[in-house]
Amino acid sequence: MTYFSDRENGEKPRENEEVNEQAWEGIRSEIAARVANGSFGKSFPENCPDDRGVTRSNEADLKGAMLSRVPNLSNDNDLSPWIYGFAKPQTVDILDLIEFCWKHIAHAQPKPGGYHPFFDHDHLQFDVEEGQKKFREKINEIFSRNGLAYELKENGQIERLAPPVLRELLASAQFQAQDEELKELLETAQSKFLTPRPETRRESLGHLWAAWERLKTLGEGSDKQKKTADILDRASGKDSPKFREALEQEAKGLTWIGNKLMIRHSEVGQEPLAKDEHVDYLFHRLFSLIWMILKITEI
Repeated sequence: MTYFSDRENGEKPRENEEVNEQAWEGIRSEIAARVANGSFGKSFPENCPDDRGVTRSNEADLKGAMLSRVPNLSNDNDLSPWIYGFAKPQTVDILDLIEFCWKHIAHAQPKPGGYHPFFDHDHLQFDVEEGQKKFREKINEIFSRNGLAYELKENGQIERLAPPVLRELLASAQFQAQDEELKELLETAQSKFLTPRPETRRESLGHLWAAWERLKTLGEGSDKQKKTADILDRASGKDSPKFREALEQEAKGLTWIGNKLMIRHSEVGQEPLAKDEHVDYLFHRLFSLIWMILKITEI
């Protein structure tokens, strides 16, 4: 759904990568509601004493599984709903928790004729697809309303939304590279760049620079220098000498960056990238160049 402020002022920019306290409270409330209504009962069942079916979620089993899969959570509260005993975890742990919950949630509803008067409880039936869909919608609403650069996808994995300047390009980029190794490097770089974990995003640069080095060998010529020149010639065209010169400078600059910064290797004298924004900038710069070359040359 959209809110009045979205319709009046436009949606909040999705640029924040740190889950704040108010977003965490919303996420925790969504999980707690599903603990209470039995939505985890398919994966962690609490059975009727007469063994007639599942009546609710087994909260002890669920809590144990949750803490074992997301070990950085801390909880000393044994009272229900115990999830409110979690202090706000690190963002990556919150995102892991969401993925864990999506995997085990199923929409719970009473079976027709499943009311058990002796114990005054209902026996439940479950719809996994519906439960995951509704949970996904609620989590993505929280992400959107709090300007968080994340989205829970239909496969249950959370992806980081790329910076606005790159978002449309990444969403539409379909590489048609003829060389399978180049295509695989580009797809790996793209996938890793969209992960929530900063260390994995840094790995994406290594794959992207490896793709660049691979691309430079796919032109015509007797050596790598001539092959690279051929690719730049084809990308710029015969009638754009100044643009060709600009491409030459850009190609040399990006190669220099790959050699001087700690991107592909960890050699003495290479400088590590200090900020996540530096990663975004460098990825955007090289990704755009490779995308343009491949689109024009159809290598």
